Parts: sequence; C-alpha cells; structure tokens
Amino acid sequence: MLSRVADSIFWMARYVERAENLARFIDVTLNLQIDTPGSAVAQWEPLVRATGDDEKFKERFGEFNEQNVIRFLTFDRDNPNSIVAILFAARENARSIRETISSETWEQLNAFYHFVRDAADTDEVQESPGDFFMEVKHYSHLLNGVTDSTMSHNEGWHFSNMGRLLERADKTSRILDVKYFTLLPRVEDVGSPVDDLQWSAVLRSVSGFEMYRKRYHGITVERIVEFLILDREFPRAIQYCLTEADDSLHTISGTPVGTFENAAEQRLGRLRAELAFCDVKSIINQGLHEFVDSLQTQLNQVGEGIVDTFIDPQSAA
Repeated sequence: MLSRVADSIFWMARYVERAENLARFIDVTLNLQIDTPGSAVAQWEPLVRATGDDEKFKERFGEFNEQNVIRFLTFDRDNPNSIVAILFAARENARSIRETISSETWEQLNAFYHFVRDAADTDEVQESPGDFFMEVKHYSHLLNGVTDSTMSHNEGWHFSNMGRLLERADKTSRILDVKYFTLLPRVEDVGSPVDDLQWSAVLRSVSGFEMYRKRYHGITVERIVEFLILDREFPRAIQYCLTEADDSLHTISGTPVGTFENAAEQRLGRLRAELAFCDVKSIINQGLHEFVDSLQTQLNQVGEGIVDTFIDPQSAA
C-alpha cells in the first residue's frame, strides 16, 4: 500500500473517533451540570484544557460557559480541534482515497460532516444539545459499522482500525484525567454522592455504565480505573484497544505477534507490557493523573513510530 494512502486512512479513522469522543466529553459535562449544579467554569473549563486550546479560547470567547464552550468545541472552524473542523479533515482524507475505501463509507462520512455543518446554522443545538451530541455518536457508530461490513479487511482496513483504537485509548485516558484531576478538587467530596454521580457520568460517557454494573456492584475509584484501563473485554478500555491495535499492526507488518521488528511494534509492545504487569493499586499509588500523563506520552510515541515505520521512513532515518 502507498504510504500516502496509509496515512490518509489512518488519520481519517482517528479524526472520526476524535469527533465522537469530543461529543462524549461535552455530553457528560451536560449531564454533570444537571446532576451537580455549581460553578459553570469548574465544569466547562476542563474540556477546553483537555484539548490544549485554553489560551486560544480565552482570546476569542473569554468566559467558560456552556454556550461558549460548545460553540468553540463543536462549530468553530477556526479551531482545528472542533468537531466540524475534525470531520472536515476526515472527509478530505477520505476524498483523497476514494478508490481505497468503499462508496458506502464515503457516503456515510459525507453525511456525517454535512449533519454537523448544517447544525451550526440552526438553534436546535442550543435548545436540545444532548440530542445533538447523541446523534453525533450515532453517526460515528454507523460509520464504523459500515466500514467494517463493506471494506475488505486488508491493509487499508487494518490502518483504519489501528488509528481508531489508538485514538480511543487516548481519549478514554483523557476523560479519566479530566474527572480525577479537575472535577473533584476537594478531598472531602471523595466517596460522596457527588463523587458517585460524577464517576457514573464518566462511565456513561464511554457507554460503559451497564457493562460496569454487570461486573461490579458498587462504584469505587479502584474498580472504575480497573475497568477503563485494564479490562481486556470492554471495547473502550485502554488495555483492550491496545491489544486489538497491536493485532492490526502485526497484520500490516507481517511479523508474528510477540515479535518487535520496528519502532511502532517496539513502542506499542512496551506500552502493552507495562499495562499487563501493573495493577490498580500501583496505578493509584503512582497517582492517576501521573499515570495517565505518562500513558498519553507513550501513545504519542506509538503514533510517531507508525509514521516513521510505514508512512515516512526517511524522517526516521
């Protein structure tokens, strides 16, 4: 496969997953605002900080409130991390590889982009934002289903699958970090009903509340960390995502699983080994924020390894 095609399909999938997860972040904050009324700044500012665009937001919007943050993170074309800008980038990548992806995949992605773009010109999002972000998630689910069922599971599909899963692992870690590091600043709130409501909202943001409750009875930090980081069966858990991404990576390279012949395999293998040999107690003792921060750095290094190995080997040399 041409490196240009691999790059486009990898980022197409990452961008779609990024848009869906950004919708999840906003949706969980809307629910938290209803369940735990309080300072709007304390609830909306962390979303912008998670994207690293807080300075740009302050320059253009100033106040961290629901309307400004939703506008900035959803419809602002001058913000490259907004949903509409991300989907535009995904659509442009897909346009350049129309001969590689199925026509159904292209049509679904095109419809997804136009749905979000057209919503920017209506008042429906302000009137019922929860419904809009639910629809964004549905469009993403439909696109993933169409891609899986209409594309041959060859190198192109595996690049798409790998990009989607690495992005998903990163965003699951970020929503954990936003909750633990910024939404609960007071020690006396730990274990309180407010704490339980916030952790329940985090689980719902990754569509994991029902699966969590089927396995565990009570809501505790330790069990949620175990479920969202170390679980090997839940499809949005970090361990699951990295395992599946590793399978696609080795299918692309043609090397047996368990061997590490290039930078991408070495970095992803090292990260998987760290997760395999750690437990909840060691994560909590290290500090969840510190653990997640290190995890995100390593995920970025895996992405760089994929670029160096398959897309731009000359840059690595």
